[in-house]
Amino acid sequence: MWGDRVRSAGRAVCIALTAWWLVLGASPARTQARPNIVLLYADDWRYDTLACAGNPVVQTPTLDRLARSGVRFTRACVTTSICGVSRATLLTGQWMSRHGNRAFERFKTPWAETYPGMLREAGYFVGHVGKWHNGPFPAEKYDFARAYAGKHYVKRADGTIVHVTRKNEEDAMEFLRTRPSGKPFLLNLAFFATHAEDQNPKQYLPQPESERLYRDVRIPTPKTSSDEHFRKLPPFVANDMNEGRNRWKWRFDTPDRYQEYMKNYYRLATEVDTVCGRVIDELQKQGILDNTLVIFTTDNGYFHGEHGLADKWYPYEESIRVPLLVWDPRLPKDRRGMTRDEFVLNVDLAPTILAMAGLTAPVGMQGRNFAPLYLDGPVADWRTEFFYEHATIRDVAFIPSSEALVRRDVKYLYWPDFQHEELFDLARDPGEETNLIADPGWRDRLIELRARFKVLKAQAR
Repeated sequence: MWGDRVRSAGRAVCIALTAWWLVLGASPARTQARPNIVLLYADDWRYDTLACAGNPVVQTPTLDRLARSGVRFTRACVTTSICGVSRATLLTGQWMSRHGNRAFERFKTPWAETYPGMLREAGYFVGHVGKWHNGPFPAEKYDFARAYAGKHYVKRADGTIVHVTRKNEEDAMEFLRTRPSGKPFLLNLAFFATHAEDQNPKQYLPQPESERLYRDVRIPTPKTSSDEHFRKLPPFVANDMNEGRNRWKWRFDTPDRYQEYMKNYYRLATEVDTVCGRVIDELQKQGILDNTLVIFTTDNGYFHGEHGLADKWYPYEESIRVPLLVWDPRLPKDRRGMTRDEFVLNVDLAPTILAMAGLTAPVGMQGRNFAPLYLDGPVADWRTEFFYEHATIRDVAFIPSSEALVRRDVKYLYWPDFQHEELFDLARDPGEETNLIADPGWRDRLIELRARFKVLKAQAR
């Protein structure tokens, strides 16, 4: 079955898991009006950490098959690239400027206007498993509530120690097997992996049975990982006080360390992929997969050494782009396996989930239901640009604030703490290596971008 645990490298990628694939290839059911919703929400996992997205190393067989039987969005992005803020945006469908969580705080949007709150009020059995990161966890707002993160090994209720991804799996299985059978349900399965354990010198701690994965593989190093590229960054980022550079030193400062840490990062990713398979397998076993919306995405992108940085935060492509896979039972058979390249943002998840349940998003939600993009085809007025924002964390030397106007072919960045600008021609310079802000050939375009940036910033607020 798809959900069998990976106990060796061979089982991670080669086990025959025919039953779920056949179910995903069957004709979708359209008769049940109250669909279930499962959100598989990984951490610190960027858009190309998927074999189906062209990654030549990482093994993600479950998610690859999900993409082949559903839809994969190739330009999904977040509006703020940091765990807590992005999770608040997920729940509220709002930019940081509106929901108010600027890093790790509680968001100010009323719970009744979040998608879990609205679904529970509408009669859904609502569960949260795993990472929370938005102030104190409101367990009373859920029917099934298990929140934990921060460590790769955590305690069960009985005091025994288990890997956090295994605990994610155990709690998700308990939710699915004990839920009331007569009610539709929402399950938010919020993995801690592939987030580093920041205070641990090893950073990434996969399960022992994954150690043979990637053992004989050489991870390619990014083109822009050199010190020369690091020095191209604005001076307030390209210094040893910046946290992105600090974490690069923890993980990627030597070739051997890069190989060791990236392999463990990919092992964590494959472990998440395995648990996603077990969850989907359980849906199939219970006979409810054909009435369940399944979404896989993540809270932010991640630098794997690009620009000489680690982690996230900044408006560069590696940091803001995330994977987004959707299995929707309404999807016609002839559209399965499609990719869509529209800008879909994390603000769009809440209204899309609500629409699937037949609920109208509240006025305060700033995102849009993106299901028409894959159910009906191109949407004439879909966004072609968006506003990115990130607050200063601790102080401007640690993580300075950043903003951006992002389009497919061009990106304008503004660093408010320093009134510093950057401009990149993404069509010709996808690695964002050459700042064109002083190029006279871009003067007229820059005037237009600055004006549009102000409009989008005001709209976000």
